[in-house]
Amino acid sequence: MTYTPPTWPVSVKAVALDIHQRVLLLKNERAEWELPGGRLEHDDDSPETTVERELLEETGWEVKTGPLIDGGVWIYEPIPGRRVLIVTYGCTVLTPERTPVISHEHKEIGLFTADEVPGLNMPDGYKRAIATWYGQRQR
Repeated sequence: MTYTPPTWPVSVKAVALDIHQRVLLLKNERAEWELPGGRLEHDDDSPETTVERELLEETGWEVKTGPLIDGGVWIYEPIPGRRVLIVTYGCTVLTPERTPVISHEHKEIGLFTADEVPGLNMPDGYKRAIATWYGQRQR
């Protein structure tokens, strides 16, 4: 018998804060808040450029992709039997004066303080990545 390793899509996500230190989140079709970003495709230059492109497309924000967030790589199962590898980066917003706009890909857009995030309907992996990024920025 030949071993076939599992293959999962890879989704690169961004923790991006506005000038008031609120994190930008998007509400998806499952009524969950999520970090902006998107699927890493075979023709993408790099995960970092994918994050930058997706943020611009989904929110109108220009960002510089920063470091991988400690603990920000995890496996998510949004629906039973469908697993996605999540890779999360901290980002610097290059257009902080620009109000983010919602794209056709999401139902709602929001900016949330660190204290508001734990109470949101959102996967724990995103909550951990956001908390870690807030902690890294306060050093």
